[in-house]
Amino acid sequence: MPLVYIGLGSNLGDRRGHIDEATRRLRERTDISVIRESSVLETDPVDCLNQPKFLNKIVLVETCLDPTQLLKTLQEIEDAMGRRRTVDKGPRVIDLDLLLHGDTILDTERLTLPHPGVRRRRFILTHLVELDPELRDPATGAKYSLILQKYTGRLP
Repeated sequence: MPLVYIGLGSNLGDRRGHIDEATRRLRERTDISVIRESSVLETDPVDCLNQPKFLNKIVLVETCLDPTQLLKTLQEIEDAMGRRRTVDKGPRVIDLDLLLHGDTILDTERLTLPHPGVRRRRFILTHLVELDPELRDPATGAKYSLILQKYTGRLP
């Protein structure tokens, strides 16, 4: 089974509670096995800036679900937790992003892998490197730790 990285974020209500609840829901599934979790970081919003700060973390999982099936599962968890998609990139109770699905490279209308934000968002890189300092980008082969170093000027 491929190693899969899922980003979790929340900027409404009990942010930490929402992230913990989403993690619990992932752990309860028989087709997903949570292997490891990153720390939780508070981050500024990206793209849509006029909203509260986020709490974010990444979970590393194994799953038999293909990327499209997993995306559907993640969206079902979001919906069950009360996520409403009213403003693109706007405030949300919970956000579950499929960041990496093994070495899959995919670009469809519904899903892009690796997730487009992986190489552009420092907090995602920080969490990925925390979980696996040797992890490489499937599209370029570059180590995420070296991409992160360009943002920080130092190795994590």
